[in-house]
Amino acid sequence: MNAERIAIAQNSLHAAHDGSRSFPAIVGDLIGAGFEGYAVDLRRSCQTFYGPDGDHVTLDMPVSTGGVAEGFDPVGVEALVRWAQRHDADYSYEAFCMKVKAAGCAGYLVSFLGRRVLYYGRTAETHVEHFPS
Repeated sequence: MNAERIAIAQNSLHAAHDGSRSFPAIVGDLIGAGFEGYAVDLRRSCQTFYGPDGDHVTLDMPVSTGGVAEGFDPVGVEALVRWAQRHDADYSYEAFCMKVKAAGCAGYLVSFLGRRVLYYGRTAETHVEHFPS
């Protein structure tokens, strides 16, 4: 992966964590750079950005507190997604990561091509969120 794409991935990761850019703006930046999606591994605290043809880069994320709960709560995950979408004053990506782990989410896969996010638990239970129209 070239340095320009890696820098865009790094900037997107930092913007999510410091709250300086919205999810739609970050998605737009990544699509514009030619990424097809990304995966967040909440157990390892890393994010992998994927380009076409297997091109990828994995970056470390700040470690969020707490472990991933054993049971997967899709209703809880959905409620946390709605919280993030509302842009509530108390929202932060750090808090989202901590709370979604407590709801049993081990990670999620964002597909720009499929316009959806697949959240998954430790036992491979899933919850799918489609991008808003």
